[in-house]
Amino acid sequence: MKLLKLFGVVFFCGLLSPTQGVLSGLTCAVSSTAVQQVLYDAMIKSGLLQDRLQDLVLPNIMSDGGVLNSPIIIITGLHLERSWHPTLSLTLLPGVGIQLVTSVRLDLSGNCLTGLLSEMIAISVDVTITTNIKCTNFESGAVQVIVDDCFCLLGAVKIKLLSSLLSLSVHDIVLSHLTVTLPGLLCPLMDIVFNIMNIQLLSTLDVVIPIGSKGMVHYHLAGSPFTSGSSLMMDLDGMVQQNGGSIIPHDSYASALPLLDYLLDKSLVIGLRQGFLSSMLALVLKIQPHTIPCTTEAFSGANQMRDAIIALFPSGCTSCPAASPLSIRVDVVGSPILHLEPNKATVELSVLLQVFVKRPDGSAVNLLLLKADLSLNVRLSIAKSSLMLALSLGSASIFLESSDVGISDISNLKPHFIKLLVQTYIPIINAEVAAGVPLPDVLGIPLLGAELQILWCHTMCPESHQPLSSAVKVLGQPDASRVNRSQQHVLMAKKANGGQQADQEPALCTGGQEEAGQ
Repeated sequence: MKLLKLFGVVFFCGLLSPTQGVLSGLTCAVSSTAVQQVLYDAMIKSGLLQDRLQDLVLPNIMSDGGVLNSPIIIITGLHLERSWHPTLSLTLLPGVGIQLVTSVRLDLSGNCLTGLLSEMIAISVDVTITTNIKCTNFESGAVQVIVDDCFCLLGAVKIKLLSSLLSLSVHDIVLSHLTVTLPGLLCPLMDIVFNIMNIQLLSTLDVVIPIGSKGMVHYHLAGSPFTSGSSLMMDLDGMVQQNGGSIIPHDSYASALPLLDYLLDKSLVIGLRQGFLSSMLALVLKIQPHTIPCTTEAFSGANQMRDAIIALFPSGCTSCPAASPLSIRVDVVGSPILHLEPNKATVELSVLLQVFVKRPDGSAVNLLLLKADLSLNVRLSIAKSSLMLALSLGSASIFLESSDVGISDISNLKPHFIKLLVQTYIPIINAEVAAGVPLPDVLGIPLLGAELQILWCHTMCPESHQPLSSAVKVLGQPDASRVNRSQQHVLMAKKANGGQQADQEPALCTGGQEEAGQ
């Protein structure tokens, strides 16, 4: 497939409304140019159409010489020698489907018996096949794509007898016969071609992708695709499932902001909802407890942490093991929560920090049990058909849960534990998310270049049905009318968010441009 103009990934801070009222994790908008390129590759570049044309079986042509002195004409063994210059054009019919116009030149040959003279005949005919395609019978993530209407027009027809001059009667008979028979042959052939393409292309919308050894995500259609005048729209659900079978749910509220109006200058745009990404993170960040020794080999501030903890032992504490080596066990509590806002993505993650020592008899003394609520900054990018995440510590709030030795004030310990987390646990988190969040290759369009943006959307609160926030940043270089509409939504957002400055708008995380299509 030739590379298309641009691929965009959009992250919605609110939960963008499904295109047809269904709840989903992703919304895809594919431009008419991209759809045409996809169908061109699947039908023509792959050789599928040409191969099926080779199977054409044309009936014999016979004339009984009904006109006085006209010879009897019989053409037999008519078959396709080759097809020339197939082209394809596409029109999206809003709310209906796709109209596809396929043009091709067919070179036919056979044996022509004119009276008592038998000779080879060569026929070249330009054919234009117009098919209307629509989606129907959506059920359980599957949709049926059918040819709703098909008609065939013949263009220029050239006929040549290899050993004599062509008579007008032969020309008229051949033209009349092809006008009647070719539509009945080519329209069923197009049915077969579309059935094969459907299997190939719809399989890209129903895929199960493993997430390491932790589980998998099942992408499938959440509703029937539909068309606008410029884009093919699809809602996909991403069902996140842990190994063992349990599903991690993700929520979705209704929203008033459509994806389509703002992203028409791209070939493909995928909108990823905040709730879906949070469920993916809940799977990816299922981290086993880690025990970190309080030694300088593990992290540079080990000695200072140890001294600071020992300084907090109550005087006269007989059970405080001042000489024993310390260990810190880190364990994730609950599920991570992703927060998206213009120019920023963060993950909230809570962990328990247990500082303990082992007695000679093997029993443990719990010196401290702390809870740390972490706010992790997220850097987003696209690589290898996956959404890649790199996390860094933005802030941490640390609270004392309990202490077996009577420590009650941990304010002096917070810098030491933050240093421990930055040097030891954040790398563990990044190793867990290193493979990224796999994305579907929608219609086989390669994710070779990407613009990532985080957009606010107009989210309706399920309790009050009032808008919580609204803002839009247009990707690419839209026309003036779209710029004006974008600015109106941004102003709404600024008002809802307490009057942000005019230059505060959603930021581009990373970008890439692809070559022009077909």
